[in-house]
Amino acid sequence: MKIEVLGSGCSKCGELEKRVREAVRKTGVKAEVAHVYDLNEIIKRNVFSTPALAIDGKIVLSGKLATVEELTKLIKQK
Repeated sequence: MKIEVLGSGCSKCGELEKRVREAVRKTGVKAEVAHVYDLNEIIKRNVFSTPALAIDGKIVLSGKLATVEELTKLIKQK
C-alpha cells in the first residue's frame, strides 16, 4: 500500500503526515508513507484543497485534517 500526503508543507499537512504514520502503526498494515510537496503534481491530481490524502493513487481525503481514528478506518477499507 502507498499512502501519500499532498500539501505544500504547512502545519496541517505536517500534522496529517504524523497522524497517517500513527494510523499505519496502529493498523499494522505494511504501507509506504510519502509526502508530495510539488504544487504542480498536486494540481495534476485535481486536488485544490490541502491537505489531501491518496491511498494507492486514489484521493480519499481533501481539505481536511482527519483524526487518527478516521485515518485508521480509511486504511482498513483499502
